[in-house]
Amino acid sequence: MQAIRSRDTKPERLIRQLVHAQGLRYRVASRPLPYLRRTADMVFRPAKVAVFIDGCYWHGCPEHYVRPKTNSGYWSQKVAGNVARDRDTDQHLAAAGWTILRFWEHESADTCADRIGTVVRERRAAPR
Repeated sequence: MQAIRSRDTKPERLIRQLVHAQGLRYRVASRPLPYLRRTADMVFRPAKVAVFIDGCYWHGCPEHYVRPKTNSGYWSQKVAGNVARDRDTDQHLAAAGWTILRFWEHESADTCADRIGTVVRERRAAPR
């Protein structure tokens, strides 16, 4: 379990590089809400945008998740807990006025970066 990266995965790094190239600045692996013990992969504080790049296995991707063959009860329960925590996090952030962007690790980095750039710019331009 120690070898499994919780941050700085290849998809995250590629998306961050593309977003940075657009001139946008962000916090990495940061808590959007200080009282909530959950971190987003990218946080744009002034725009109130939290970005999550979810791994297909650990977050139960409907296209790529494969139920484990060994110790399936434990791992399936763990993934189900991750999915439930993701939904809870989304609810907390939405209630606090944040925009949540979730992407799967298999999605095109270019498409993800473009979507992030568009949403952040729209949120910055919107009157408060």
